[in-house]
Amino acid sequence: MLIHQYTIAAIATPPGNGGVGIIRISGTNVTEIAQKILNKPLKARHAIYSAFLDEDNSVIDSGVCLYFPGPASYTGEDTLELQGHGGSVVLDMVLRRVISLGARIAKPGEFTERAFLNGKLDLAQAEAIADLIQSTTEQSVRSAQKSMQGVFSDQINELVTELTELRVYVEAAIDFVDEEIDFLSDGIVENRIIRLIDKIQQIQKTAQQGRLLRDGMTVVLVGKPNAGKSSLLNALAGHEAAIVTDIAGTTRDILRERIQLDGMPLHIIDTAGIRESENLIEKEGIRRAHLEIQKADKILLLIDAREKEDDQILKSLPINIPVIKVFNKIDLINTDPKLEKTENGYKCYLSIKKNIGLDLLKAHLKDTVGFDTSADNVFLARRRHIEAIRIGSEFVESALTQLKINKAGELVAEDLRQAQISFAEITGTVSSDELLGRIFSSFCIGK
Repeated sequence: MLIHQYTIAAIATPPGNGGVGIIRISGTNVTEIAQKILNKPLKARHAIYSAFLDEDNSVIDSGVCLYFPGPASYTGEDTLELQGHGGSVVLDMVLRRVISLGARIAKPGEFTERAFLNGKLDLAQAEAIADLIQSTTEQSVRSAQKSMQGVFSDQINELVTELTELRVYVEAAIDFVDEEIDFLSDGIVENRIIRLIDKIQQIQKTAQQGRLLRDGMTVVLVGKPNAGKSSLLNALAGHEAAIVTDIAGTTRDILRERIQLDGMPLHIIDTAGIRESENLIEKEGIRRAHLEIQKADKILLLIDAREKEDDQILKSLPINIPVIKVFNKIDLINTDPKLEKTENGYKCYLSIKKNIGLDLLKAHLKDTVGFDTSADNVFLARRRHIEAIRIGSEFVESALTQLKINKAGELVAEDLRQAQISFAEITGTVSSDELLGRIFSSFCIGK
């Protein structure tokens, strides 16, 4: 356990007034601070009621105190929670008193950072705490809990252990040639690498589900004015988020809605109709539309089903972002709803006004990103996790190539080492100070 020089303190409840407010204190001076502010003996893991005293022994507030001696605490250090009334002024007064007794204000995420550094949780579990707080769906809450309980970490640690054992076998064969271990042709290493690749692919698939639950998918609606973009936004959102009229060009600015599709967060962005215009406001809206398009995971190109396809808008869209052509108003041309696969993507025929074919579009959005509402044991994952798994997977596959094709034992060993480093970064076994700083600075003060 690391012993930190400073005792830290912070208000651990949200800003504003409420029934209860909590001040959290952690570090080596907790018992001394408690003695002066409470003037009562502490009892480990027992709640006691006490007044919170100022330096002249006047009462600032009163409430419940909880003491957790280290290492059996959240941070691994001595920790004290003062649970008083939730007024912002009274909480500030109590916090100032704690600071005057030798603590300092905690940085964002510093309590959880100390828990990580003291071995109370790994990096993936620490990130899951922030994800749990920020969860917007029930499914993401349950998945964040799985990550906090170590479901994700256990799978990664198992991979790292297998890579370590495999490296020991390979490097021992390289270093001790007298042992006559011919791993290049005995098939043992090859079979173990193949099993590793299968396992990584399963973890990769589950992690992708977790990333979708955490981050969601960003969909940008584009098309000519009056094609039905705002109507589609309203239909997906389930309420009148955008003004809809028969007048073309109603939407001038960017409209954003966050919804759920069977538990998958979906960020919908409605943009100004794209056309040639001399109106300065409309031109600015079109410019902003193109900026949002660059950030999309998918683009829904709305087209009036009564009109011929116009490739001008399609040509202006980024080639690296998937586009789904949505032909709206099929009720006016007596066409059935359908989803068609084409050489360049997909076409969806529907009527937003009559609510015909919308289920086809919703199902397709989930299918195209591989979101599975029935998936079990999904843990939340971040983009950095997905990237680390991808890089680690590439090194393992490269090791297999070096083994089978090039018969290069030293390169096999190096690829396995790089894969191990990549996977270990997920749980923080191998982490740079810069990475840790970026992660914990995104936490709340007091967590």
